Amino acid sequence: MDEQALMGLNPNADACYRQRALAYFEQLKESLDGWEVCAQALAKGVYSDDHVKFFCFQVLEHQIKFRHGSLTAAQQQLIRDTLMKWLQAQLMNVHPEKPFIRNKAAQVLALTFVMEYLTLWPKFFFDILNLVGLNPNGVDIYLRTLMAIDAEVVDRDILHSPEETRRNTLIKDSMRGQCIPALVESWFQILQTYQHTHSELTCQCLEVVGAYVSWIDLNLIANDRFVNLLLSQMSMEELREEACDCLFEIVNKGMDPVDKTKLVESLCQVLQSAGFFNIEQEEDVDFLAKFSRLVNGMGQSLVLSWTKLSKMGDVKVSAEALRAVEAKVPLMLQLLIHEDDDISANIVGFCYDYLYVLKQLPALNEQQKTNVEAIMLAVMNKLKYDDEYNFENEGEDEAMFVEYRKQLKMLLDRLAQVSPELLLEAVHRVFNATMQNWQTVQFMEVEVAIRLLYMLGEALPASHGAHFSGDTTKTSTLQSMMRTLVSCGVSEYQHSSVTLEFFETAVRYDKFFLVEPQHIPSVLMAFLDHRGLRHSSPKVRSRVAYLFSRFIKTLHKHMNAFIEDILSRIQDLLELAPPENGFPALLSSDDQLFMFETAGVLIVNGESPAERKQALMRSLLTPLMEAFRMLLAKLPQEAGDERQAVLADCLNILKIYVYIIINKNDKNTTKLVKL
Repeated sequence: MDEQALMGLNPNADACYRQRALAYFEQLKESLDGWEVCAQALAKGVYSDDHVKFFCFQVLEHQIKFRHGSLTAAQQQLIRDTLMKWLQAQLMNVHPEKPFIRNKAAQVLALTFVMEYLTLWPKFFFDILNLVGLNPNGVDIYLRTLMAIDAEVVDRDILHSPEETRRNTLIKDSMRGQCIPALVESWFQILQTYQHTHSELTCQCLEVVGAYVSWIDLNLIANDRFVNLLLSQMSMEELREEACDCLFEIVNKGMDPVDKTKLVESLCQVLQSAGFFNIEQEEDVDFLAKFSRLVNGMGQSLVLSWTKLSKMGDVKVSAEALRAVEAKVPLMLQLLIHEDDDISANIVGFCYDYLYVLKQLPALNEQQKTNVEAIMLAVMNKLKYDDEYNFENEGEDEAMFVEYRKQLKMLLDRLAQVSPELLLEAVHRVFNATMQNWQTVQFMEVEVAIRLLYMLGEALPASHGAHFSGDTTKTSTLQSMMRTLVSCGVSEYQHSSVTLEFFETAVRYDKFFLVEPQHIPSVLMAFLDHRGLRHSSPKVRSRVAYLFSRFIKTLHKHMNAFIEDILSRIQDLLELAPPENGFPALLSSDDQLFMFETAGVLIVNGESPAERKQALMRSLLTPLMEAFRMLLAKLPQEAGDERQAVLADCLNILKIYVYIIINKNDKNTTKLVKL
């Protein structure tokens, strides 16, 4: 081999050496027999440098992937011999190869398996198992190879051509008939042998079992011998999370609904007897997150069984499945209300499906009503922000909580489908209790109370937002809560989340102000003062600018008495901040778009005489036109490209402002403007 070229494989090598190594790699790939040098180097262990070993495997991988069909029988045998000799050498290594070498070797073994198992190497697994036995280094490569085969043959996330799909189906069928029982036995022996001495190997093996259980005969795994071993490993600190994942995959496997119910029930009984349901005594949140996922899988499997059995009309067996579902609800609720959001989020699917079951029932019994109320309280509690949420600089943790909140909202919507009266009553109770004492309550309590009112708008849908007509119970309750919201003074609460939720809710239920227009002035003032457009937070000001435009659009017919006052109060917000000013504007140019649109709506839809409207529109547009002319005149005088680009951007913004005012309000607006 070109030793100087190989020097370029070192990440710290000079660029010229790296370039030479790349060229050498291409040369070996294209050569009909150059790869054999790499094969011999691997088989004989010529090189100790990790990068050279990896390089050799890459060359071999390329031949197998792209040229296997054109290789002679002798060359194909050379590949098999090379891999087995390399594997044999690993058994005697005091120090195993680096993980990236082992992974690459596993990929090459998996590729060879895919190419040759059905034709040239049907004893692939038996040869490997006979060679490695229970040698830990060999077992490691064997397990990595199994996961690489799963990626090549089974993984549904990887797109395959129709031909590859047919080939993969044949491989799986052949494996089921020829070697799966032997593989399963090897897994059991590995799990049993290494559970106390090699936790990493045991976890790898559990991952393999979880990956393969979806398409092999479940009876090979779901038996007393195997399940008892897995359950015992659920009590071992280093293995419990992987054991939990493995059990989840077993539970998740598609099967007959009656058999699935029996499997889940037997598993639950053993878990409960072993004390796993006493989650309040468990301090390991990482394990509890996995356990919550397992319970979620068991619960959803039972719901699916109940659904299938109900459709089949088997009343007795479906009733048993329903009882099995109901029996898991207390555990589900414990996990749902857990203070760790990951644990809670992992059980939401089961909770959602359980509510689906209740929705199908003709009537709820008292226990089911109690369960619904408990879920409601849990959702309301878990919707709250915690003290650590960073509102000014939202990062990954905050984004995850926002996603979690979306899941909880789905639960709330489903609760509304199951029992809208209960939900309305519960929200009303929480909302009123909080608003009565908002001055002394923590921000997260106040925010969530208003948020719940906001969420009712979608949970209890109304045609075209007409929440205040129709069902008197609903409308009177919503109207009462809105009246409380806008009159209790909570808009003064000193936290941005509460402020935003106040305005979001006021705009969501803007039809309320058509029913009780006497509250418009106080809400307008909130929009216009330090609570809204002049809030200290740019984020709040930006959102309020948009919400204000929506509020005005909906209620423009009720704004006649306030038009000139509003225009006067927002006049400084309509002023253009020239690029050379240096002072940050209260609103960004995007936010100002909404303000100009709002001003246009007020002027055009007001009841003032045409002359007055014309004067107001002129006062709105004249500064824009003057600024446009000034910037246009300045543009040719600027020498720097960067400066010209800034001015050009300003000109574009001004054009958009004018367009928004004229075109988004009324086709006849131009008649008001004679500039």
